[in-house]
Amino acid sequence: MAGAHKIAHATLKGPSVVKEIIIGTTLGLFAGGLWKMHHWNEQRKVRAFYDMLDRGEISVVVEE
Repeated sequence: MAGAHKIAHATLKGPSVVKEIIIGTTLGLFAGGLWKMHHWNEQRKVRAFYDMLDRGEISVVVEE
C-alpha cells in the first residue's frame, strides 16, 4: 500500500533571478526612455518660447 500514496504533482518553481533582472532592466530602460523623450519635448518648448521672446515675437507684459 505504500505505493498508493505517490501522486504526480506539478513541480512549482520559484522565480528565475536572471529573468527577473532582465525584465526589470528592460522595463526600467523603457520607462527611462519615455521620461527622457518627455523631458526633451518640454525642453524644446521652453527653448522655443525663449527664442520667440528674444526675437520680440511675443511678450510677457500685458498691453493696456
